[in-house]
Amino acid sequence: MNGQALTLVLIAAVLHAAWNFAAKRVRHGGAAFVFAYYTAAAVFLLPALVIALLTTGAEPNWNWLLAAVVTAVLHVAYGIVLQRGYDAGDLSVVYPVARGTGPLLSVVLAVALLHERPGPIGLAGAALIVTGVLTISGGGLRRPRSPGVRAGVLYGVATGALIAAYTLWDAYSVTTLAVPPLIYFATGSLIQSAILAPKVLRDREPLRLLWKENKREVMIVGLLSPVAYLLVLFAMRIAPVSLVAPAREVSIVLSGLVAWLLLGEAGARRRLLGSAVVLAGIVAIALA
Repeated sequence: MNGQALTLVLIAAVLHAAWNFAAKRVRHGGAAFVFAYYTAAAVFLLPALVIALLTTGAEPNWNWLLAAVVTAVLHVAYGIVLQRGYDAGDLSVVYPVARGTGPLLSVVLAVALLHERPGPIGLAGAALIVTGVLTISGGGLRRPRSPGVRAGVLYGVATGALIAAYTLWDAYSVTTLAVPPLIYFATGSLIQSAILAPKVLRDREPLRLLWKENKREVMIVGLLSPVAYLLVLFAMRIAPVSLVAPAREVSIVLSGLVAWLLLGEAGARRRLLGSAVVLAGIVAIALA
């Protein structure tokens, strides 16, 4: 992976870990929280979308709209499943399992469907990242020891599958369909808010309470989430998705440390061991 793409991905990883920490702090946010931060993201991105349409000389077509609709549906499902996972389990379980399942499936499907060939070093790096993620999660493949951990693993796997789905679709959209990343993501954000609006606005009391208690978290996620993913979309235009997707997972190192130092979750030694394995995977991908 070239240096520019790796830099974009690593910055995105820091922002991603930060907004997931903010999301974990929201208890029982559910669809209302997902709607709130998607709407905040749409508001942040709307001026940039208008400027991009007026100044880039882009000629939108119906394929762009279809691509944005598909990514919006996948991201809405991802947001809701992730938030339910955070309600049911620890950050140190849900996040690494989700981020480990996602790149594993992304690499497999990118090779099988998009005919990408990341090479043995890149594939070894992806394998190291997945191994490290499973180590941090406490051995995500073995039987969980409590209902909370079991639920965290299940929601993590479901979230990871959705991550793989939207990652591959988004890579196809910004490369094969040549949709400009900013226009693509901003349009998708508007559609995401519109999809959730009918459900959330039927009963506005949970939304009102959410805004009263977690306004800061809504704004943090609404700003950092789109910025982080836009960086990833730009990276996918200059590097294969089978390398970009695993490289993003350096964020699990940061989330593991946050879960230990700020949230007081157990398993610090295991997380540090897993983090070392993940970093080895990142180095391998950078050399691929």
